[in-house]
Amino acid sequence: MIKALVFDVGETLIDETRIWSRWADRLGVTRLTFLGVIGGVAALERSHRDAFEIVRPGFDVEAEIEAWRRDDPDGLRNNFDADDLYPDVREALAGLRAAGYQVVVAGNQPVRAYRALVDMDLPVDSIHTSDGWGVAKPAPAFFAKVAEVAGRSPEEILYVGDRLDNDVRAAKKAGMSAALIRRGPWGFLHAENPEAAESADLVIDSLHDLLPALKAQ
Repeated sequence: MIKALVFDVGETLIDETRIWSRWADRLGVTRLTFLGVIGGVAALERSHRDAFEIVRPGFDVEAEIEAWRRDDPDGLRNNFDADDLYPDVREALAGLRAAGYQVVVAGNQPVRAYRALVDMDLPVDSIHTSDGWGVAKPAPAFFAKVAEVAGRSPEEILYVGDRLDNDVRAAKKAGMSAALIRRGPWGFLHAENPEAAESADLVIDSLHDLLPALKAQ
């Protein structure tokens, strides 16, 4: 029986449209170009970091992030805030907690994202980032940390994310249930893969789909 739901961040809770658009402006390419390349690497199950190399070979992402911080210290740059939350997030998470489920956020994010998420005052029990843990998805150690912070056995956890590679396969390998959400480049493309229906316990279009699905089990 599922007792805890653990949520990825990017394109599960956070709409990354503004982030990628600002990156396109910073890189000096059109937004359509960069968003299209992001979609391409998503279809190929490649890292988003590959998109930078494609449009700017030899590009040093970390050095550029630091330069961007110096140039625009008060801007959002490659960060997010509450305006980037998907519209269903607060109500859906609150509904899950009200129904008695433990709700945890844990995704591949830099340390600074932790403060951004905490400042949103989301209806969740705890928030964690890969950089805070020192381990990232799809490493088994990441999902071991998920079970540890939830205080649950893996079979009691449903991990919700937008990717087959980082989320569904890795969570299932760790003994958890997994839900794939159809939004963002990875979510829509990965949901088209026949493996999605075979591997994911749920394929959903909205976070509001979770509670009815859980009640039906």
